[in-house]
Amino acid sequence: MKKTILKPILASSLTVALLAGCVAGGMPTIKNADGSTNNTQTAAVIGGLLGAVVGGTTANRGGKRVAIGGAIGAAVGAAVGYSLDQQAAEVAQTLNTNVNNSPSAEQNSNNDLIVSNTDKFVKIMFRDPMMFQTNSATPTPSAAAEIRQMIPALQKPVYANMIIQTVGHTDNRGSFQHNQQLSESRASSVGNTVNQGGVTNAIYSKGCSFSKPIVQNTSTANMALNRRVEIYLYPTQEAVIDPCI
Repeated sequence: MKKTILKPILASSLTVALLAGCVAGGMPTIKNADGSTNNTQTAAVIGGLLGAVVGGTTANRGGKRVAIGGAIGAAVGAAVGYSLDQQAAEVAQTLNTNVNNSPSAEQNSNNDLIVSNTDKFVKIMFRDPMMFQTNSATPTPSAAAEIRQMIPALQKPVYANMIIQTVGHTDNRGSFQHNQQLSESRASSVGNTVNQGGVTNAIYSKGCSFSKPIVQNTSTANMALNRRVEIYLYPTQEAVIDPCI
């Protein structure tokens, strides 16, 4: 399976250390009315704290540089959070849907397409029936058109360092190895469709076979829920997860 090598993402070691300290210390998050995280406000808070610390390290005795550092950090943090929230909204709009962060959304058989965002990445889930013929790894013409429809939202300069991961999942009919190959091929096909549409970001694919079901494969209906392809949009390399566990 052909994979695109991840591009290195450079970051200040000081900033990384500070971020690690924030995570270890249990940094509070800002919530929306529905209980989901408001990434813009949360990132602004974290950015403000980082900016204040950086400003403090360059200050003499007064608080002027601390205040300036805090203001700059808040602005940078807000920009990062806004790009994540905004990207989810833009992708959802191009796919004629809304952002859906409900934990139970994937268990609803009416949801063949779900765009969600977390504290670290945006995820687009395409259910199997709208993507492939049985045992085929080639997207149907309508599925390919659907994927290409969201490409303009991925090509904006603000997302230049974004990493894209395409992931395939199957039900448990057949051997694990057969489903592994099928899930890998489907993920790779979706990634190739994105790449051929003009997206130049790092794209890599992974197959999970039936190792991560949404629900138990105890019925035909449940199996249909588990057959899916996911596209993850990561703002940094540090945000990348293993989607099979």
